[in-house]
Amino acid sequence: MRCRSATPAANRPGRWSLDLLAAQGEATATALAEQLPVSRQALVKHLAVLDAAGLVSGRRVGREVRYAVRPAALNATARWMSALAADWDRRLANIKRIAEAAERNSR
Repeated sequence: MRCRSATPAANRPGRWSLDLLAAQGEATATALAEQLPVSRQALVKHLAVLDAAGLVSGRRVGREVRYAVRPAALNATARWMSALAADWDRRLANIKRIAEAAERNSR
């Protein structure tokens, strides 16, 4: 799993495309764009980034590309992001503790 490459792709304002894909199972960029406030071209670019990150897969059916969420990859990315957030919470709590101790000692 390429968690580092997946993070920017999933953290874009267009992440609603993942929600729609998960709900629909599989959809074309055209079908998704009809339900979203973005152009089809913008959505195709976004889906290409998600595909490159391994969060969605696209398969050609005739002239269309049908996209689907890759749940295992998305779950792995969510777990990685959660662990990263917890690590930052610990680091920030430590900085706060040090700053508060320094402030108390300077009085």
